[in-house]
Amino acid sequence: MSDPTARNRLDEAASPYLRQHADNPVNWQPWDEAAFEAARERDVPIFLSIGYSACHWCHVMEEESFSDPEVADVLNEQFVPIKVDREERPDVDSLYMTVCQAVRGGGGWPLSAFLTPEKEPFYVGTYFPKEAERNQPGFLPLAKRVANEWTQNREELEERADQWMSTARGELESLPDPIDVGDESPLLDAADDLVRATDPDHGGFGRAPKFPQASRVNALLRAHHRQSAADTRYGDAARNALDAMAGGGLFDHLGGGFHRYCTDADWTVPHFEKMLYNQAALAALYVDGYRLFGEERYADVVDETLGFVDRELGHPDGGFYATLDARSAPPEHPEGDHEEGAFYVWTPEDVADAVSEYAADAPADAPDDVLADLACARYGVDAAGNFEDGQTVLTVSASLEALAAEFDRSESEAADLLAAAEERLRVAREDRPRPARDEKVLAGWNGLMATAYAEAGLALDSEYAERATKAVEYVRETLWNGDRLSRRVIDGDVAGVGYAEDYAYLAAGALATYEATGSRDHLGFALDLADALLAECYDAETGALYQTPESVEDVDVRSQEVADGPTPSPVGVAAETLLALDAFDPDAGYGDAASAMLERYGGRAETTPTSHATLALATDTHANGLLEVTVAADALPDEWRETIGASYLPHRLLTVRPPTESGIDAWLDDLELDSAPPIWAERGAVDGEPAAYVCRRACSPPVTTTEAISEWLAEFRV
Repeated sequence: MSDPTARNRLDEAASPYLRQHADNPVNWQPWDEAAFEAARERDVPIFLSIGYSACHWCHVMEEESFSDPEVADVLNEQFVPIKVDREERPDVDSLYMTVCQAVRGGGGWPLSAFLTPEKEPFYVGTYFPKEAERNQPGFLPLAKRVANEWTQNREELEERADQWMSTARGELESLPDPIDVGDESPLLDAADDLVRATDPDHGGFGRAPKFPQASRVNALLRAHHRQSAADTRYGDAARNALDAMAGGGLFDHLGGGFHRYCTDADWTVPHFEKMLYNQAALAALYVDGYRLFGEERYADVVDETLGFVDRELGHPDGGFYATLDARSAPPEHPEGDHEEGAFYVWTPEDVADAVSEYAADAPADAPDDVLADLACARYGVDAAGNFEDGQTVLTVSASLEALAAEFDRSESEAADLLAAAEERLRVAREDRPRPARDEKVLAGWNGLMATAYAEAGLALDSEYAERATKAVEYVRETLWNGDRLSRRVIDGDVAGVGYAEDYAYLAAGALATYEATGSRDHLGFALDLADALLAECYDAETGALYQTPESVEDVDVRSQEVADGPTPSPVGVAAETLLALDAFDPDAGYGDAASAMLERYGGRAETTPTSHATLALATDTHANGLLEVTVAADALPDEWRETIGASYLPHRLLTVRPPTESGIDAWLDDLELDSAPPIWAERGAVDGEPAAYVCRRACSPPVTTTEAISEWLAEFRV
């Protein structure tokens, strides 16, 4: 039988990241049994490389090493090389990243690991240059050394691998001691820790690199809402983060949307990839920032971000694609090598050329040089630059007030001039070579994005809720078989099992879409997803929520994703969503499962809240109970939507039920419920007119005016 590893097999893959490596001279294999069997038969180690399509340093290592025939000869002869897309296999990534972080004190992508034929790691790292430089070992000599060590000191390497796997298994599989989850919320204690972790000078948390940390800011917003008006510590920290992220280079000031993170402490220079999950988390965060602080500029950030997502990441049939790459060809060399940030950066000459060459409406007394100078002043574009080769990442460097004074205009006139200049820059940028797009549609990430659109639909514009509907319906039609989820679809190719994050994020997104639209289809889908989550990933005996279903057998450790990472804690999102769904079907055990998860993991929200902010938020909801707003009507009245949707209401569960008891019967059949949900019981219309009931462990009388709804929302505020 021929050796399947004698050629590069990634041409069979659908993943854009894997296909990027299909032409490498390295004989890359997918993560499958054929590759593992070949390693055992050849009795050679596995070289495992994990990354994703928008990863800058993944591209660099591919160009320096994996495209090099000399490196390829070593990998092909001495190893079985395997390539994994971390977005398709988060469980594989989690295992080996845990080892890397434990051994190296940090991690990142590309993740590089040398494994025994039994998939146990004995050497781990991240990016390596081909040859040694700047105190980094070179990948080519490293691969040769590892191959030699495997031959000369195999027993020692296998012992190391056993130890490292034991460490990873202990961290990922061990269960924390349960705690008693009562009526005491950890939120304010967590917020105190979060405030201490903030950067008071630049906003956000810690030093460089700066990640958005949306869950942490969410916890600060909720804590600010909880405190008296005299105590502004939490609100000030949240505002600082919101302003810094929206004003700095993390945000794309011409096209909308956020880059993945910034490399510096003051939010100036980002890594330029744009991830769907970042757009989802930050759009939802700025919706809540708008609700709590009433700042229109936060609503503008939401509008621009969701506009970018729909325009640049929207699937024509309704879902959302995963990422935009950090790199593209520079405008002056469209056929040249791709460079990080080339699509986004400017020089003063670039700005002047764009303003003069591309038409846009502008005040008659505003010559092109004024528009160019004003745009440069607004966004800090100068000859020195803040990026490579004198180029500038756009950051808000002057207020409208300052621009008005500098250019001797009123603020409204300065705003008009700026809008005209920005439009010309946008049009000019559209002619540049574009970053590549990873067109996989991931179930969980689409759930996160649906939540953001649904919340914006309640708070800002009901049309956003329609976009959430399209996303949920697309994923349901494409990745849901009636019982279980698949992980992703790429150009019609459906693959992968659903993970806990997929079920949890998508259930939360479907529930949020139901709240924003009143459509029972979305509520029914959320209930179905909750059932599947508990069947596939939950252990009722221990209260553990595992990342993978039991059916996954090609990873030797079954991990639990409790902490917040680039995406929110699946445990926290699952618990919060199950608490809400329990109001519709208390016999399904959703509330019991949520309580058990919080008992099992809640101690981590108390001991390390900076890493477990989502879990702290879920525990806070459990302690305080849901704020139920039930409306008995054929549809939510527009005025009530504006009042409820634009209010900052932690723990909110908004539901629209048929106005009469007889009208509920059709819903019960569709939802497969035996009786009316408790949240609907005895909460009907009044004299044929819409009525609202506001409840938190106790209920208001039926109310029929916007003013009364507002009063009762304030009454039940926590």
